[in-house]
Amino acid sequence: MKILVGYDGTNSAKEALSLAKIHAKALGASVAVVTSMEKGTEGQREEISEAEKGLEWAKSLFDENEIVCDTHLLIRGLTPGEDIVEFAKENQIDEIIVGVKRRSKVGKLLMGSTAQFIILQAPCPVVSVK
Repeated sequence: MKILVGYDGTNSAKEALSLAKIHAKALGASVAVVTSMEKGTEGQREEISEAEKGLEWAKSLFDENEIVCDTHLLIRGLTPGEDIVEFAKENQIDEIIVGVKRRSKVGKLLMGSTAQFIILQAPCPVVSVK
């Protein structure tokens, strides 16, 4: 079994990592921790470096529990929701775990919702964590 966690460094994403650890232990699953950035230009070098550090930290959580974990920084010109759904399809992911942020209906309308997109478009079950 393969579990994908969408990770962006937020508290809800950290909660998603915690749940993924529980699911992976219970199911004997491997975990893919994915961070998606739409662009990776020269001016965003610091953001890319921070994302890589976050992924290293996330991997250490699984390593200390002897859970197989791979990390992926995706910079493919897609929105984070599109990137995660495509990655799940390409890698035959069995479950996606994402953190959700509280937003008003107007906020979701104006800014979109990565979690909402993933929940509606994913090829597998999605667990959302607050």
